[in-house]
Amino acid sequence: MLTHSESDFISHLYALRTCVIKSLLALVVVFLALIYFSNDLYHFVAKPLINELPTNTSLQAIGVASPWLAPIKLTFMVSLFVAMPYILYQFWSFIAPALYKKEKKKLLPLLCASIILFYLGIFFAYFILFPVIFSFFTHSAPADVLVSPDINQYLSFVLTIFFAFGLAFQIPVFTLLLCMSGVVSPESLKAKRPYIFVGAFVLGMLLTPPDIFSQTLLAVPMYLLFELALFLSRFYVQKPNPDEDTVQKN
Repeated sequence: MLTHSESDFISHLYALRTCVIKSLLALVVVFLALIYFSNDLYHFVAKPLINELPTNTSLQAIGVASPWLAPIKLTFMVSLFVAMPYILYQFWSFIAPALYKKEKKKLLPLLCASIILFYLGIFFAYFILFPVIFSFFTHSAPADVLVSPDINQYLSFVLTIFFAFGLAFQIPVFTLLLCMSGVVSPESLKAKRPYIFVGAFVLGMLLTPPDIFSQTLLAVPMYLLFELALFLSRFYVQKPNPDEDTVQKN
């Protein structure tokens, strides 16, 4: 005979299993819907580099199976990006019953903002960063070097940048969560602005290729997003009420 706590634990496991199965099914459905367009997706992702390559040159496939594997890998990652809102919704439906109504009101907008910011980071990398860095890379090559990257290496590079910018654009969400949890206060963060500004450039140096243009293109938005989080913290972080503290002490 199961105790009440054991019964609750098993019911939570069943709920978690249901959320995981639904998330995997959504990922498979999106993948099957996009697999026919895998080559088109790869061409779209490779377009910023193709536009900067010298005349009569293109990407190359060194591996025997690369022409097939690289587009399939990309299609799977695109499917994950597309299905991510539904996957996060399943995650939210699992943890929401354990939250208070006040917590739900604060965390649900942050979850939605996190999804939007992740996509904005990817769009920023594709439409703004890639044209700059690929133009720099291709035009800075020695005159006797033929620029013709491998499709697998290019895919790894692009996905790394996408994830780096998607995560970097989560700074407002992370900052607000830290302030809401009491780990840091908005006032202490304001006092550390110079260090955070320098830290943004250091992080930009670590997450982007070794050129000042891409580092700046990541560091400046990161710092601006931090300032946005400080502005929003006044609405999310409640200042302690001295009168309430006096009442509690009495």
